[in-house]
Amino acid sequence: MKLQRKKIAIVGGGPGGLTLAKLLQLKGADVKVYERDLNKNARVQGSPLDLHDDSGLAAIIKANLLDEFKSNYLPKADRKKIMDEHAKVFFSDHESKVEEDFGNPYYRPEIDRGALRKILLESLQDETVVWDSHFISMNKQNDGWLLHFKSGNAIYADLVIAADGANSKVRPYITDVKAFYSGVTMLEGNVLNAKDAAPKISALLNGGKIMAFGNEKNILMGQKGNGEIGFYVSFKTNENWTSNSGINFSDKAQVLQWFKKEYHNWSSLWQDLFENAVTPFIPRPIYCMPLDQIWEVQPNLTMIGDAAHVMPPFAGEGVNMAMRDALELSECLTSDNYNSLQEAISVYETNMRIRASAAAKESLDNGEIMHSENALKTMLDFFSGH
Repeated sequence: MKLQRKKIAIVGGGPGGLTLAKLLQLKGADVKVYERDLNKNARVQGSPLDLHDDSGLAAIIKANLLDEFKSNYLPKADRKKIMDEHAKVFFSDHESKVEEDFGNPYYRPEIDRGALRKILLESLQDETVVWDSHFISMNKQNDGWLLHFKSGNAIYADLVIAADGANSKVRPYITDVKAFYSGVTMLEGNVLNAKDAAPKISALLNGGKIMAFGNEKNILMGQKGNGEIGFYVSFKTNENWTSNSGINFSDKAQVLQWFKKEYHNWSSLWQDLFENAVTPFIPRPIYCMPLDQIWEVQPNLTMIGDAAHVMPPFAGEGVNMAMRDALELSECLTSDNYNSLQEAISVYETNMRIRASAAAKESLDNGEIMHSENALKTMLDFFSGH
């Protein structure tokens, strides 16, 4: 194996980086994950993840973690309701969906991000993850890289893999191609103990997901395993809306006032989310890498997940693509079919870019549909199979 006697550094301990570490360890590789979080108990942000048969779930199965996944997933969280701005339900699969259908290529079981991270962390060898490792820079040394961290530590690696997300600090060592703004911004909020704090919406959600469309805007939300509701209001605006809006996102009253103005045609029911959310709200301008990006292959450096191909979330492919990247990269790096690590990386990157481009195109197209005048009808036709 070409990884023998080579030290591998994965920068970033999200689902992609941890999955890659697990898969490489199963092949006997010497791998460390450098994560900026202080420790394993750091709060994991974001809504639950739905894993797809040919990507996220495929990686879980390859990592021999399907039993652990089944013990931690959210059985009803993949059920959805599609509604209009007045909170009228037009579609629900709550009564028709079977609770468990592993093996069905269209089944997309959901799991909390924190639960997925815990499963992956506990499957790794002791001290695989080096916490409190905020990557600053790196420079070439011998045939590898010397990585420098905010703590003052520096480590050598023969092979570096960027898994540090959309704002990757490692990516610029590979390419100067940058993401472009998609035209959509999302405002994220969380309601703790939602059953008591927002009982009407909690009952409507019923442990699943809601997608509400109206006036070229939408609200997306999902039930988390810890009793929280994570929600996103999504709308078209300029790239600098976050700074130009004048909103203090730690001021609940200001954010609620903005929502009432911008979503004035929407039912007052939705205001319960803002009145009971914890602060701060998190604005998220949505970016996407160019669909035709390309770079020169390096013999000791590559990237996976959002570091390589950040895209809008409107196809549910982000984490799934990262985990598939991990699966394919691990197989390329440990294969005897290639003459060098550079050739293995080249094969992986070529296939990854093709996959990512198709997924990003789908995400961008879905984003346009979901913020169009006919969004509700189009989404109903899609989920009804028309």
